[in-house]
Amino acid sequence: MTELALKFNFTEQTKPGYMAVTLDAEGRAPLYDPTVGYGFVEETCTLPPRTVHAAGIRSDGAGFSIVETAFDAEPGFEGDEFNRYGMAFRFHAPPGAYRIRVKLTSDAAQATVSVSGMHGDRLLQDGHWDAAKRLPIRFNAEASGSEWTYTYVNGFDAIEIEIEPTEISVPVGLAEIALELLPPQTREDGRVPNLFILGDSTVKTYTFDEAPMSGWGQIVGSLFDADRVNVVNYSMGGRSFKNSYWEGRLNEILLEGCVGDYILIQFGHNDESYDEKRRFGRGSTEEMYAKYMTELYLPAIRARGLIPVMVTPMSRVDGEALSDVFTNSFVVRQFPALMERLSEAAGITLVDLNAESLKFYNESGLDAISAIVMSIEAGETAGKTNDGSYANGHPAGKIDGTHYKEALAKPFARIVATELVRLGRAGDPTAAAISSFLLPAVKDAASTGDWSAVFPEMTRDTTVGPNAYYRNQIEKLIQLGVMHKDAQGNFRPHDSMTVSAFKEALSLAFGVQPSSISDYPDGELTRETMAAILVDAYHARFPADKPRFMTDYNGASVVPGDPGYDPYLDSGTRGAMYYPLVSFGQLTDTAAIAPELFAKAKEAYELGLIRSEAGIARGRMANGTAFEPKTVVTRAKAAKALYFMWVLRQDVQGENQVGALD
Repeated sequence: MTELALKFNFTEQTKPGYMAVTLDAEGRAPLYDPTVGYGFVEETCTLPPRTVHAAGIRSDGAGFSIVETAFDAEPGFEGDEFNRYGMAFRFHAPPGAYRIRVKLTSDAAQATVSVSGMHGDRLLQDGHWDAAKRLPIRFNAEASGSEWTYTYVNGFDAIEIEIEPTEISVPVGLAEIALELLPPQTREDGRVPNLFILGDSTVKTYTFDEAPMSGWGQIVGSLFDADRVNVVNYSMGGRSFKNSYWEGRLNEILLEGCVGDYILIQFGHNDESYDEKRRFGRGSTEEMYAKYMTELYLPAIRARGLIPVMVTPMSRVDGEALSDVFTNSFVVRQFPALMERLSEAAGITLVDLNAESLKFYNESGLDAISAIVMSIEAGETAGKTNDGSYANGHPAGKIDGTHYKEALAKPFARIVATELVRLGRAGDPTAAAISSFLLPAVKDAASTGDWSAVFPEMTRDTTVGPNAYYRNQIEKLIQLGVMHKDAQGNFRPHDSMTVSAFKEALSLAFGVQPSSISDYPDGELTRETMAAILVDAYHARFPADKPRFMTDYNGASVVPGDPGYDPYLDSGTRGAMYYPLVSFGQLTDTAAIAPELFAKAKEAYELGLIRSEAGIARGRMANGTAFEPKTVVTRAKAAKALYFMWVLRQDVQGENQVGALD
């Protein structure tokens, strides 16, 4: 079959330029024959294969159609594992981009059309690829009347057009298929190359509603010269080789990209999921992982002229570990080692973030690493996770060692940059080309190991050991110019905070005028005075409506000020809400609050601007019962409060890697 025969006619009408598909000698739909190059199949090419009903296909002159009398789905997982059977037509097509047009025998609304295992319903949807909604879906499928169209980048040696009925006993089928091969896209004069990043939640660009979670993909772009390369992060949580393909994410990148662009790919965490047998799951066996990488991704990428770089996934951190010795989390499905072998065999560049992450963990120690993975205690952030608000601690009741804060995203980003520089100097041309786009200071840091010029927010005394507990908050506030190091580069986390210093820092972090905060006697900052200052700033910033962190992440919970609110209700019945789980009335020491500060302290507590520090712990959703009004606030605890307020003021959908005050 020649390239010109990528048009198939399933009707009895003669169509010039089309290959006529007719019933075989026994009156059946022709089955796929590799020597012929086309035909219907009984199992699709997907991993795992999906059963379709070639034997039930009929021809009535208007096309090949099928009627299904029953569908199948896995109870409880109907969205991931279902089969409405139907038909699949396979034909030889080399890797490359194709504009596909399918004409059906029925209205397109009566059938789900897809190509080579992709999710037909998802392909029709609009939306965005990223959390901040900066990357719109541009290449979705279109269905109108009896026609369906889609632009698809193929990596296999054949393409399958799948037709599934949406209703039982309703005939659906094929009238014609036409493909147009699209040439690789060349870059316009004056346009810089793209560096695409594709990965999972550990690579994703996060928004403020998810703070403090971060991914190395949202940090690494700042290490490159934007005048020489355009870094675009298509990573998203929950993604794997499998579902980044079937949802069209890879497809979008390859259609956006130009010859000579680069794509960094990191998958492995979600590929570990034990749902590999589900049609639209995310997991893979090692065999499936290898096939996705070598038989789909790499051929498709190369056909479009892009240059792939593989990044092994960092090891997960065991949140329950009590040892300074970190070992590789990939012990069952050993995807990093597999990616390394496959990359070597395919002759492509590999950045071994997995091995380097373990080196970094073991050099830093348990205290330092456990502080910068997603270990959350009450009062650290106003952000949320799928289970609800983080404001009272992690709703999952654990230290999440897969995900991490910006203070760990930066080391991962610098590892990626360092490895690209090292590989480039060792003779890898792809790594050399990419590393040439790095900023001069980054190249120097990658060579010397001294990153202080690139990340001046790092301190000498809060990066390792117990002092690293609030490292994420401290580094962000130094980066923003809200707090500062001393001349020796130390933060001095245990020093007392003064009232005047806190007012100045809060006015910067929260974006309010210092004059909007009442005058309080200077001296060591106590918790009761801090509460009063916080509520003053809050009213200056939010004179009317509450920030969305307070209103959008509480589900059906009844919050303070609402009708029916009971401050003595068992906190466990209110779920993962933003507001304190222990009411102000349940605190045991509020009588010790200075009378002139009492009303403001109470309001600050009920607004969630200050919470009990007694009895809380990372990895638990818990509140204490002591306000401790006279306790002096350390610089570390001040950083915790200031970071919380800085997050609270932000647009919840804004990217959270902000490095400067607006």
